[in-house]
Parts: sequence; structure tokens; C-alpha cells
Amino acid sequence: MALIKSVRGFTPKIGENTFLADNATVIGDVIIGNHCSVWFNAVLRGDVNSIRIGNRVNIQDGTVIHTLYEKSVTEIGDDVSIGHNVVIHGAKIEDGALIGMGAIVLDHAIIGEGSIIAAGAVVLSNTIVEPGSIYAGVPAKFVKKVDAEQSKEMNQKIARNYLMYSEWYKEENK
Repeated sequence: MALIKSVRGFTPKIGENTFLADNATVIGDVIIGNHCSVWFNAVLRGDVNSIRIGNRVNIQDGTVIHTLYEKSVTEIGDDVSIGHNVVIHGAKIEDGALIGMGAIVLDHAIIGEGSIIAAGAVVLSNTIVEPGSIYAGVPAKFVKKVDAEQSKEMNQKIARNYLMYSEWYKEENK
């Protein structure tokens, strides 16, 4: 069973039909929307400021989401996929974005709607990624615009797949 812990008077709120892996950790001022999944060893630590997650978001294995005390919050829109071992620290991820495996997104960065952050990229503080862009590298830089329909289709497919995967675990535990 996932570790869900209150701190500083804040208790996480978990939406309907949301899967939390057995060793996922959700702490403090965290609100997770409906039809989400938080996978193994993921940590959502809302102890020093708030974390808000939309609907149909998948937060894959080993991801850490945190903030800066009284300085930054983390906001994640709807239909977002966050790859394995990602760090999101006090950033805003808009609807339909994809954050690739091992990427790091730092405080006050804004990842525009439908954007893709490549695996291993480091998005520095205060970076603004325009909607529909691909960013890659260390530090992350603009690579090219992505076809909006192609991006939406790919990310919706990933989101649907993660909902399907989470159902497998629910079936096994009946």
C-alpha cells in the first residue's frame, strides 16, 4: 500500500480511479486528479509547498516531484506523461506535455502545452518552453516544433496505456 502521509496540517487528496503503486510516496499538500497513476518508487513531496496534478496524468517509476519552500509550486496539467526517473522541482507542466525519462525540470520553468522534453534533458530554472516544442540537451534547448496532432495522439496513447497498465495491478489484488 502506498505511503500517504500528512504533514504541517496538509493531507494528500487522491482523485477517483487513481492508481498508487505499493511503494509510491505522497506527502502533504498534494492534490492528484482523476484517472492518474503514480508508479513504483515515485515520491510526491508536498511538505514545503503545494503540488497540483490534473487528470489522466501518469507519473512513472522513480520520479521525484518537489518544490521550494515559500518560493515555488508544482503544477501539472491534464493528460501529461512523466517518464521514469524524472525530477520536477517547482515547475509548471501544461496539458498534454511529455517529460522524457531522466529529465530534470527546475523551479519556475514552464513547459508549454503539447511540448516534449527529451530523455535526459535538463530544463533550467525560469525556462519557458513554447507550446508544441521539443527541447533536448543539457541545458535543454529548442530542437524543433512538433506537429500538434501527432504530439496529442502520442501522448493520449501513452496516457491510455498507463491507465490500462494500472488496471492490471488492480485485477491482481482483488
